[in-house]
Amino acid sequence: MNPLPKAVILLAGLIGGIELLFSGAEAGLFGGAGAIGWRMGAIERWGLPPGLVEWMWESGRAPWPELARFLGFPLIHYSFTHAVFALVFVLALGKMVGEVFRPWAVLAVFWGSSAAGGIVFSLLPGAGLILAGGFPGAYGLIGAFTWLLWMNLGAAGASRWRAFTLIAMLMGVQLLFGALFGTSPDWPADLAGFATGFALSFPVSPGGPTRLVARLRQR
Repeated sequence: MNPLPKAVILLAGLIGGIELLFSGAEAGLFGGAGAIGWRMGAIERWGLPPGLVEWMWESGRAPWPELARFLGFPLIHYSFTHAVFALVFVLALGKMVGEVFRPWAVLAVFWGSSAAGGIVFSLLPGAGLILAGGFPGAYGLIGAFTWLLWMNLGAAGASRWRAFTLIAMLMGVQLLFGALFGTSPDWPADLAGFATGFALSFPVSPGGPTRLVARLRQR
C-alpha cells in the first residue's frame, strides 16, 4: 500500500471505525440485543433530515445539536456496503488530492462539500429521507481532483473541459442506475458537493489566495 496523507487516514479511520462498530453490533459480536438499533439511532441523531435548513431559516434559530449534524452525517452510513463505497472514494480521491493539498485543506474540502450538499438536500421538496453518508464529501474530493486536472490542462494549453470527464461519467452511471432501479433522492447533494469541492480548491490549494487575487485583478 502506498502511504496515505494524514487527513485521509483520519477520515478513513473515522468512517471505517464507526462502520465496524455498527456492523459488529448488528452481527451480535457485542452490545447485546439493543445494539442492533445503534445504526438507526445514530442516523436519527446525526443524520440530516429534510427541511432542517428551512426550519432554521424560518425560526431564526441554529442550535448546536442541529448544526452538529453537518459534521456527523458524513461519517454514518446506512449499511456496510454504503460505507465501503464511500470509503473507496475517500481513499482514492483523497490520496490524489492530499498529495497536493495540505491536510487542513483536504478536511475543509470534505466537510465543506458535505455541508453544501446537506444544505441543498435539506431544501429539496419531498426528499423524504434522512441524509447520511460520506458521498457529498467524497464528491467534493472529486471536485478538488477535477480542479487539479483543470489547472494542469490549462498550464499545458490543452482543453480544460477534459477535466470534467470523471464527474460526467459518474453522473451518467447514477442516471443509468436510477433509470434501472429508481433514482436516489440524494444525487443533488452529491452534485452540490462536487461543485463546492471544485470552488473551494481555489482558496484552499497551496498558493490559492494569491492565485485567486491575481485572477480577479486580470478580470
